[in-house]
Amino acid sequence: MASHFTKSFTQQEPISEAAIARAIEVMRSGRLHRYNLVGEELGAVAELEAAFAKYLDVPYCLALTSGGQALQIALRAAGVKPGDKVLTNAFTLAPVPGAIAAVGGVPLLVDCTENLRPDLEDLAKKAPSARYLLLSNMRGHLPDMEAIVDICAQHNIKMIEDCAHTMGARWNGKASGTFGLAGCFSTQTYKHMNSGEGGLLTSSDAEFMARATIMSGSYMLFPRHGAGPDMAAFDAARYEMPNCSARMDHLRAVLLLDQIDSLPDRIERWNARYNALADALGGVNGITMPYRPQQEEFVGSSIQFLVPKSWAAPRCEAFVAAAAARGVEIKWFGAADPRGFTSRYDSWRYAAPGPLPKTDAVLARLFDMRVPLTFSIEDCGVLAAILAEEFERVAAI
Repeated sequence: MASHFTKSFTQQEPISEAAIARAIEVMRSGRLHRYNLVGEELGAVAELEAAFAKYLDVPYCLALTSGGQALQIALRAAGVKPGDKVLTNAFTLAPVPGAIAAVGGVPLLVDCTENLRPDLEDLAKKAPSARYLLLSNMRGHLPDMEAIVDICAQHNIKMIEDCAHTMGARWNGKASGTFGLAGCFSTQTYKHMNSGEGGLLTSSDAEFMARATIMSGSYMLFPRHGAGPDMAAFDAARYEMPNCSARMDHLRAVLLLDQIDSLPDRIERWNARYNALADALGGVNGITMPYRPQQEEFVGSSIQFLVPKSWAAPRCEAFVAAAAARGVEIKWFGAADPRGFTSRYDSWRYAAPGPLPKTDAVLARLFDMRVPLTFSIEDCGVLAAILAEEFERVAAI
C-alpha cells in the first residue's frame, strides 16, 4: 500500500513555557497597551525592540502590528508619495505590491529568474524609472545583494528589504535587512518567530525611524521606545507624519522575546530538514532545484522546485491533486486564480501589471511546500519519496 503522510503542514511548535508564564502575567496586569507602563518601567514591547536591534546589530527597531504594516510604514517614512513608482519583485506574495498600492505608490514589477531571484538585468533596465525599491526576499531566496546595492546607488534608489522569509539569513556574512534604508520583518505564525501576527521594522537612519515611530502611533510617547533615535530626530517628524495606530502590544511582545535567543537553533533545524528534502528531490530526474549561492546563508522554512518546461497546467494541477491525495500539501505558483496565500502577479489588478513572459515561464513550473519544525528528518524522507513517486507517475501520463 502506498504511504500516506498524516502530519499537518500548518502545525507550529508550541510557545515556550517561560513565554506563556510571562503572557499570563501581562494578562493578569490588564496592561496590554505598549504605553500602559508604571513609572520608569521599560515594558515588554520596548524590551523586544532593544533585543531585536541587538540581534541584528542595528541601532533602531520598531515593533508593529504586522509585517504588512512594517512595509507600509517603511514606504511612507522613506518618502513614497501617491503616484511614485516603486520597483518590486514580480515573484512575491500579495502583501508586497499591496503595501505599495496602500500608500498610493505604483508597483513596477521586476522579472524573476529560474533561481527565484529578481532578474538583475531587468532591475537595471527599469531602475531609471523609480526612486524606490521594495526588495522581496521571496521564500528565503537572497539575490546578489552587492549587485542590488550597486544598482540602487547608481540610480539614487532607496531600498527597503522585505525580510518576512529571511529573518536570520545572511549574504556574505551580512544580515538580511541591513543592506538598505530599512528591513521589514514579520512575526506571523508561519514565519521564523511566532506571535500570531506582528512586525518589526529596523534601520540605521535616525530621521527615517523617527518618521516611522510617529506613524506607528506613538503620540508624544516616543521616548518610551527600546531602540529609538534621540529626541532631536523627532523635531520635524512629530508635526509631519500621520498617526496610523500600528503598535505592537505587550502580549505579543512577551511571546517573541525568548524566540530571538532560540532563532539560531531553529534555523539549524530548518536547514537540516530543507537539505534532506533538497538532496532527495534534486536526485529525481526532471525536477530542478533553485541554485543556492555560496554567499547565501538561508533559512529553509519552505522549499521550492521546478518541473519540466513541457508540463502544461492540467498536468501541474494533477500533480498537486495526487500529492494531496497522499497527505502532502504543495502549492503551484502557475495557477491562473489566487488560492490560499498564493497568487500570480497578473492577479494584482490594482498594480496594472504588464506582461512578463520570463516570469510567466518560471511560475508555470514552480511548486512550493512548507517545512514546519514539527516535521522530523524522517518525515522529510517520507515527503520526498511521495513527491518523487507522484511526480514520476504524473509525468508518465
